Amino acid sequence: MAAGVTFAVGLPGGGGSGDDGDGGRHRPVGAAGATAEESPSASSSPSSSSSASPSSSAEEKSPARTPAGSAPAGAPDGEERKSGVPVTVQAAPYAWESPCSQRYLVDKPAGEMKPPPVEEGAAAWVAAHGAVSSGQQYLRLTVQGTGPETVVVDGLTVRVAGKRAPLAWNDYAMAYPGVGCGGGVQTRAFSVSLDSARPSLTPEAGNEDFPFKVSESDPEVYYITASVSAYDVDWYLELKWSSGDRSGTLTVDDGGRPFRTSGNKGRPAYEFPIGGDGWVPEGTTKLD
Repeated sequence: MAAGVTFAVGLPGGGGSGDDGDGGRHRPVGAAGATAEESPSASSSPSSSSSASPSSSAEEKSPARTPAGSAPAGAPDGEERKSGVPVTVQAAPYAWESPCSQRYLVDKPAGEMKPPPVEEGAAAWVAAHGAVSSGQQYLRLTVQGTGPETVVVDGLTVRVAGKRAPLAWNDYAMAYPGVGCGGGVQTRAFSVSLDSARPSLTPEAGNEDFPFKVSESDPEVYYITASVSAYDVDWYLELKWSSGDRSGTLTVDDGGRPFRTSGNKGRPAYEFPIGGDGWVPEGTTKLD
C-alpha cells in the first residue's frame, strides 16, 4: 500500500498552530515520502529552511556527483566518497492497527458511500471520498540506509502545520459489526496526542525510545498512533539522522502535504453490516 519515497523540494507549510492557509492539504493525493535536508557535520545544526533538497549540501560536498558507495576517479582502492542522504523513509499514512480502530470522516451522506475497503485499498478509498482520518491515524514508517554504513536515527519530532475546529462530517467505521479484531504488539511503537500544545512522540509500554540504528541490510519499522479529539490537525514529522561526520533532517509527510487527522466527537457515526447493501447508523445492526 505504501508508495515509494519521494524527495520533494518543499516542506508542509506553517509549522505554527493557526489555520493561516490550506497547509497543502488541497493538493492532489500523492505518494507518501520525505524531504531531505543535510548538514555537513554532526556538530552543525540542520538548516531551518523549508526548501532544502537532497542536492543542496550533499552535492556541495561531492562536486563530481559520484554515486554513494563508489570510489571517485583517482581515489585509492577502498576509499569511498559518501554523497547524498544515507537514509530513506517510506511512509504508509493509511495503515491500520486493526479495522476496529480505524475510522474516517467524510463530507458525504451514507447513501453516497462505497463499502469499507480492506487495508490495502484504504489509500484509494480515502482519495475517492476525500476522507480524513477520524479520531486517530496509524502510520507505518520504514526507515532504511542506502549503503553499508550505519545511520543513527536520533529521533522523530512532530510538527503542527495547522489546527482548526474538528470537521463537521459523518464518521464511518471500517470494522464490520460482530467481527472480532486483534492487533499485534509492535517493538517500535509510539503514540502522540495532537490535542497537546506541543505534541511529541512517547514510546508505547514495553518499547524503547530513540536512538536506533539502520543500514541497507538492517531496516527499522516504526508504528505511530496519532490521536486527536478537540481539533482538525495538519501535521508532519521530522526525522533526525547522523552518520559519521554528517547529519541532517528528513521531513516525512503524505506525498508533499501534511498528514491530516480530525476529532470526531458528536459526529453521526455509521457502520456497514456484513452482507448488507449500505451504511446504517452505528449500533443498529442486529447480530445473530
